[in-house]
Amino acid sequence: MKAYIFPGQGAQYTGMGVDLYDASQKAKDLFHQANELLGFDITKTMFEGTPEELKETKITQPAIFLHSTILAEVMGDAFKPDMVAGHSLGELSALVANRSLAFSDGLQLVYKRALAMQKACELAPSTMAAVLGLEDAVVEQICAETPGVVVAANYNCPGQLVISGELEAVTNACDTLKEAGARRALLLPVGGAFHSPLMEPAREELASAIEATVFSTPACPIYQNVNASAVIDPSEIKTNLILQLTAPVKWTQSTQNMIKDGATHFIEVGPGKVLQGLVKKINRDMETEKATI
Repeated sequence: MKAYIFPGQGAQYTGMGVDLYDASQKAKDLFHQANELLGFDITKTMFEGTPEELKETKITQPAIFLHSTILAEVMGDAFKPDMVAGHSLGELSALVANRSLAFSDGLQLVYKRALAMQKACELAPSTMAAVLGLEDAVVEQICAETPGVVVAANYNCPGQLVISGELEAVTNACDTLKEAGARRALLLPVGGAFHSPLMEPAREELASAIEATVFSTPACPIYQNVNASAVIDPSEIKTNLILQLTAPVKWTQSTQNMIKDGATHFIEVGPGKVLQGLVKKINRDMETEKATI
């Protein structure tokens, strides 16, 4: 069985999507539609923007979403998922690709999400850090014992967990994690504390937009970040999508559950190949590849 997986923030690069634009009229039309919907030329930034410009949350999120969803669309009949999943932002890409959400609705939600998250980031100094080489339970316990807001945010693969929260709390937790034997506990160059309680203002802002958007029964199950389980009910998909902003991304658990449910072949749709690497670290027997047109 084939699982199609969609990347999140951090996979962006200058020139992303140019090959799709040049190869397909359908891709050109979707890129032009995106420029009109957003009210600015995101295509130009994707194709020619500096790494610094592409790192802005309000650019990064729609750019990665566009690369992923347009690639899935241009693949046509070759895109045949038995199941899908997306890492954080990638969950919205996956929902468009599996026909639960219209392309235009998905793009508008992604842009609202990006703006709301950026606004929440500006309310207090906050950050995220990658922790390598410790058991999840140890990281969770140290976060719980550290004063201030710091929580487990991304369960990426065994031995790799990202924590998120207030700058001082995350920095202090990193020191304690190193003392506990972490191979690395490194602050990440991100805009703020994604997937933590500090994203509550963004969650509230996005909730009404998600509730007002039509979601259809998807063509195949989506394994959502919040519960790591197969979901096809549109109302449950909405609820999980709202909770996702302040809850951890259970990528390890999602991948394990997809494998348990029959996935043998993981295909990454979008920029980069981070998710393929994570799948291999979770289960080295899995086949992985990059989606192409």
